[in-house]
Amino acid sequence: MKGLKLHSIRLKMLLMLLTSIGIAAALLIILYALSTLVLSIPAINPPLAWIVNNLGSKPVMLVTGVILFLASYYMSTRWLALDLRKVETGLQDITAGRFDSRIELDTRDEVGAVAAGINRMTEQLNAYLEEITHGLREIAKGNFDTEIPVRSGSQLGEVAESINQMSRQLHQSILEERHAEKTKNDLITGVSHDLRTPLTSILGFLEVIEEDRYQDEVELRYYVNIAYEKAQNLKKLIDDLFEYTRINNGLPLDIREIDMAQFMRQLIEEFVPSLEKAGMECKLAAEEGLVIRADGAQLVRAYENLISNAIRYGESGHRIDIAVRSVGGQVSISFTNYGDPIPERDLPFIFDRFYRVEASRSKQTGGTGLGLAITKSIVEVQGGEIRVRSDRQRTTFETRFPKVV
Repeated sequence: MKGLKLHSIRLKMLLMLLTSIGIAAALLIILYALSTLVLSIPAINPPLAWIVNNLGSKPVMLVTGVILFLASYYMSTRWLALDLRKVETGLQDITAGRFDSRIELDTRDEVGAVAAGINRMTEQLNAYLEEITHGLREIAKGNFDTEIPVRSGSQLGEVAESINQMSRQLHQSILEERHAEKTKNDLITGVSHDLRTPLTSILGFLEVIEEDRYQDEVELRYYVNIAYEKAQNLKKLIDDLFEYTRINNGLPLDIREIDMAQFMRQLIEEFVPSLEKAGMECKLAAEEGLVIRADGAQLVRAYENLISNAIRYGESGHRIDIAVRSVGGQVSISFTNYGDPIPERDLPFIFDRFYRVEASRSKQTGGTGLGLAITKSIVEVQGGEIRVRSDRQRTTFETRFPKVV
């Protein structure tokens, strides 16, 4: 279409050129026919006769023809030049970024069609830029759910898509920052609460001792023993909190290949006294030759928590089943006890810091609410994953790591 219009303009320019030549030729003929009459005018005769006698009639006719051609060509193309100048001025405004400018032409020829096409283009461009600008203002106000319409096949459409993607990423970053702030505040609250409780008890019993408000040596030792146990619980909480913080801040890992069947056999041996004391037995079902890459010392820490929990809360089931098996490209290590189930409402939060399924039970067993959070951090920082399932028959904690082939 554009090529056709350009061809039409060129054809019109050629027609104007030929028309100008024809007009110039016709005027020359008329002037030649009127030359006798012109020469009879006294004011014109002497200089014109001198020019013709000295230069010749042909050069005079040639010069006169060129002058007539230029004058007729200028007059016939003057309107086109003015229209083209308006188009050029409009294009300069558009180039300068003034997309609301219009090219005002009254003609309906090809130049007018070109101007109308440019006007439509700038109107569409200006409207789309207003949509993008409106979207940016909304995003600047914090309305990150604002989506700028994306027009495919357009570079401005690519700009709009980039803005939308930036908005989504910015929104996600803000949400993560708010979550991190909330997590920090929750951590401070949890730590403050869990430190204050045993510390208050310790200070209370020490105050009784300091003020000699005990009856005899037996009661004194009783108070001292309680204060000592509370201090031990406080130390355990501080140690667990330090361990959790250290893991999440990126502790150095000694990653090596570990044969999981052999690893679990050695770990279970360490828990034989605890199992016998609880009247429980531990059975291991392990596929041989399953190897993962992990930090053995940290993995011991994580699995000690899982086995200790299985003994602590699964004592009524009298046994623990540990299984090591291949699942696709992963090695699964599961710990199953048959004690009281974890309530379904608590399962989504079981790995949260300071979360206790039963506060009273945790106090009796000395739990800090950080053991499973530490276990989860240790597993995930080494590229593994952990999950839990619980029903009336059994509770199973399962970890999975990529298998070394």
